[in-house]
Amino acid sequence: MTEALDVVEFLLTARVYDQHRELDENDLPPAHRSALWENDGVPRPPQATEEAVSEAAGVEDPWEAVSGLMFTDRDTFAGSMQLVDDDMAIDWFAERADAERVHDNPALAFVMGEDFGVDYETARTDNRSVQADRKWIDGLLAEYFDEEDEEMLDLVEVRSPAEIDVTLDDIVLTEEQEEEMSKVAKAIEHRDYLATIGLSEIGKLLFVGPPGTGKTSTARGLAHQLDLPFVEVKLSMITSQYLGETAKNVEKVFEVAKRLSPCILFMDEFDFVATTRTGDEHNAIKRAVNTLLKSIDEVSLVNDDVLLIGATNHPDELDAAAWRRFDEILSFPRPDEAMRADILALVTRELDIAEFDPAAVAAQTEGLTGSDLRLVLREAVLDALVEDRRTLTQEDLMAAVEDFEDRDHLRNLDTLEDALEDGTTAESHEGHDHDHAHDH
Repeated sequence: MTEALDVVEFLLTARVYDQHRELDENDLPPAHRSALWENDGVPRPPQATEEAVSEAAGVEDPWEAVSGLMFTDRDTFAGSMQLVDDDMAIDWFAERADAERVHDNPALAFVMGEDFGVDYETARTDNRSVQADRKWIDGLLAEYFDEEDEEMLDLVEVRSPAEIDVTLDDIVLTEEQEEEMSKVAKAIEHRDYLATIGLSEIGKLLFVGPPGTGKTSTARGLAHQLDLPFVEVKLSMITSQYLGETAKNVEKVFEVAKRLSPCILFMDEFDFVATTRTGDEHNAIKRAVNTLLKSIDEVSLVNDDVLLIGATNHPDELDAAAWRRFDEILSFPRPDEAMRADILALVTRELDIAEFDPAAVAAQTEGLTGSDLRLVLREAVLDALVEDRRTLTQEDLMAAVEDFEDRDHLRNLDTLEDALEDGTTAESHEGHDHDHAHDH
């Protein structure tokens, strides 16, 4: 019966969207919108092909699910499905649906929300915006960039919320980080109010901390939670091979973010800005960095619906000109023992571990980051599989910790030998983290 309800909901949604021209794509549930999308939008009338119904409803054979209902029909030649009696379909659906289902479908909330105690405007506000859909994003990028802009693909990556595989629930945050995420969410929710009171200098965050402490994951998790497109820029990709085009590309990054708004614009490796400004780089790259700083000044969460997040592993390399671009600096320290225990409990939640004591493991992992702990877990799982075991023991994890520290020690020795061969001193590496894990 659930499959039939899903199929009828889709067919009803398509009919309501076609009949009420005051509705737009933001009134369609994301799965329905994606299935009905053609070229640059959802046409009227929408094409309810069996393939589209199957995609949206998640039903392998949608006609089989509803063939026994008197108000449905099928055009075998056209490969489409339709309703032959709207009133009968609405009555059937209303008897079986609940308020949550109607709330999750603004188009249906528009015509039957009162019967379920569902407010249409609230349903529309809570529905994910069309600007967050992969198809809408691809259409915009295709419209905005031509073949001459192919190098942009190396500079910027755009993810839709559905493509982000991490949530804030997957991350152990400090109290300060949790508070800032709540503030950011409220700022986005109430940005119209912030505009009316003239508070436009808000929504530019800098995440600071060593590799592996969750800077990138937190930014992505925030995008997932807020249903916002995630525009990620690797500043180190601004290299000499694009001289002459770099400044223009930086401007395009911000233009893309503004067109995708509301969105999150994430700039990793922000210390690249400082090293470029103070180093002996080519003038074209320096111009690009100046363009970047100017663009940061001109973008705004309140005015442009763009939340800017920068991230750096080396805050000591940033100068005052870079620091003052951000209204909030958020620290991502190496996790303390209690946080490490929480991280271990989180990353092992899908595993079977006999007599697991995360606190005991955490006590033996001082200095390790969240990424390090995931690598420890990876080794413990693989070592157990070598012995044809899927149930881990506390000893497996302790042994993996010891092995990880041994390998990490060897890597530090290799780094030191390379440094000495290059004529540098050990002191030149102090204060810089050995990047044995990417920042997840």
